[in-house]
Amino acid sequence: MDKIISLCKRRGFIFPSSEIYGGLGSCYDYGPLGAELKNNVKKIWWKEMVQKRDDGVGLDSSILTPRIVWEASGHLESFTDPLVECKKCHQRFRADKIKGGKCPDCGGGLTKERRFNLLMKTHLGAVEGTQGEAYMRGETCQGIYLDYLSVRESMRKKLPFGIAQIGKAFRNEITPGNFIFRTREFEQMEMQYFVKPAQADEYYRQWKDWTFGWYNNLIYQPDNLRLRCHEKDELAHYAKEAWDVEYKTPFDNWSEFAGIHNRGDWDLSRHGKYSGVEMSYMDEKTKEKFIPYVEEVSMGVDRAVLLFLLDAYDEVKTRSGDEEAKHETEIVLRLHRYLAPVKAAVLPLVKKEPLITLAQEINKELKEHWMVQYDEVGSIGRRYRRQDEIGTPYCLTVDFDSLEDKKVTVRDRDTMEQERVKIGDLTGFLKEKLN
Repeated sequence: MDKIISLCKRRGFIFPSSEIYGGLGSCYDYGPLGAELKNNVKKIWWKEMVQKRDDGVGLDSSILTPRIVWEASGHLESFTDPLVECKKCHQRFRADKIKGGKCPDCGGGLTKERRFNLLMKTHLGAVEGTQGEAYMRGETCQGIYLDYLSVRESMRKKLPFGIAQIGKAFRNEITPGNFIFRTREFEQMEMQYFVKPAQADEYYRQWKDWTFGWYNNLIYQPDNLRLRCHEKDELAHYAKEAWDVEYKTPFDNWSEFAGIHNRGDWDLSRHGKYSGVEMSYMDEKTKEKFIPYVEEVSMGVDRAVLLFLLDAYDEVKTRSGDEEAKHETEIVLRLHRYLAPVKAAVLPLVKKEPLITLAQEINKELKEHWMVQYDEVGSIGRRYRRQDEIGTPYCLTVDFDSLEDKKVTVRDRDTMEQERVKIGDLTGFLKEKLN
């Protein structure tokens, strides 16, 4: 984890938030490359969930929600963690993470366990009070349930259909940590898929397989990925069945990165009851009336970013090619080409004209299609190494032969194979490789 965190800061993926003021605990800012990586994760997910599906539509609901939403959802009553406090140093911990009954920091005694609600409360208006009480949403799916009827009617959707959303959520975690794995402000990608109760088990299996496959298709080390079923005593208050997609991490062995939940009719029934609005669905063919069941796919965007970074990180024996750039080990970030923040780097062999002018022309053309970096600083080996560390799939080197044969050398990040490609064919070549 120390190596991942160091790489993220050094290469512009992720920075501690408010660092010039000493930082804010478990809050992080995504730098230029991190923002690209995170956006790529979201774009890939959205394309699969919305763009390519006839039964999926998108939503962007409000972050602020009234108290009654969380009363109806059961979160005010059940969305809690067991809290204990050290009597000596007053640090607070989750009781289910403490071993030995003593403070892990100073060895002091602990208070009795009490339940701590994870929702973040705020107030709307100029004066604080119960009338202006609101909550930062603890999960994005509640906004989907609140807009379910509006979406169904405006988009003329019949069951089964799904509503997808990507957005921020907030939880007042007692012990956030492990870099971006557990933070108080995070982003979720969620699909809520509405089905007839009789078809719930069938669609639940389909979404479980889809979720595992989505991760499996994007990673480099599939042996580190698994599905795990929740035991009965683990189930959330809304869940009839739950499975987690887990990845083997350096900080907690198998860690949860996505959840697939059969939520039954809990959510629509509760919001119907608390709002007084009819949430039932009438099947036009059978004339059957029922509350739809919900199959949920819930992923953390930040956790997905961490998973892909952990999975892609590789250390290899030196391969940069010149003495100045050589190290005993070099870092290669083997990100899937869809995820890589930079798709190609354009590198003049040396910092001289007319190589610079030709390389910049190629860079300008390719930027119309992808995120591309131009780099002329340092030896060619050092520049290769920089691109390997940020996961760039292809490096394009413009050399003196390029002036004559109108070709560049394309280097593959993973295979290290090099081939000469005509400058006029580069866009088509990269489209075939990247798309």
